[in-house]
Amino acid sequence: MNLLLISNSTTAGGEYLGWPRRYISDFLAKFNVKKILFIPYAGVGLSDEGVEAAFDAYEKKVGRVYEELGYEIYSVHKESDPIKAVKEAEAIAVGGGNTFHLVYKMHETGIMNAIREKALEGTPYMGWSAGANVACPTLRTTNDMPIIEPESFDCLNLVPFQINPHYLDANPQGHGGETRQQRIEEFLLVNRDINVVGIREECLLEVEGDKLMLKGDKSMRLFRYGREHTELKNTDDLSFLMK
Repeated sequence: MNLLLISNSTTAGGEYLGWPRRYISDFLAKFNVKKILFIPYAGVGLSDEGVEAAFDAYEKKVGRVYEELGYEIYSVHKESDPIKAVKEAEAIAVGGGNTFHLVYKMHETGIMNAIREKALEGTPYMGWSAGANVACPTLRTTNDMPIIEPESFDCLNLVPFQINPHYLDANPQGHGGETRQQRIEEFLLVNRDINVVGIREECLLEVEGDKLMLKGDKSMRLFRYGREHTELKNTDDLSFLMK
C-alpha cells in the first residue's frame, strides 16, 4: 500500500493545503500519475446552494492546489459510474470535512470496497482529516457531529488502528467538557483490542507497504487499553502499529 494520511488541511493564517503541499508532491513523485480521482463527499458546508454545489466548489478548491503541483483533479461525484471511476483511477484523494457524510456516501455509492481494493493493490491514496479517518477500520474516532447516519461505521480498514486527527492536548480555557484524551480513553474502554493514534496538526502518517512513518515536527500520541499513553516522534520506528 501507499498511503498519505494527513491530520489537517489548513493551519491558522495559512493557505489551503499549504503546510502538507511538499509532502503531497514528494509522495506523488514516486508514481507515474497525472490525474487524481477526488472524493468530495465530506465537504457538505462549502456552498449555501446545496450539497452538489458544495461538491463542485470542493473540486475546484482542491483542483487549484493540485494544478500548482502539476496534477489534474477530477471528482467522483460527476462520474456516471463511481465504482468504475475508482477502478480506473491512477491515484485517489479524499478530502476532509464531515466524516459521517463521507462514510454515508462511500457506502451509498459502493466506492468504499472499490477504494479499499485499489489501495491494497498499491494505488496511491491521500486523505486529510476525514479522509485520514476513513483509512481506519471504522469512523468511531472522528471529531465530527453525526449529521447523517451511514449504512455502517465500517471504513476502508487499510491501517489496523484508529486515527484521531487534529489531536489536542487540552481543552480551551473555561470549557467544562471532556478532553480529547478522555474521549479516546472512553473509546478504549469499549474497544479494548485496537490502538488509537492522536495526530497533531501539521503532521501526517505515510504508509509504504508495511512501513509506517510519522512526518512533521510534532510527536503523535499512542493510546492502548490498560497502558499509559506514549509519545512517538518522527524518528521512531512505527511499523509495529501495522501488525
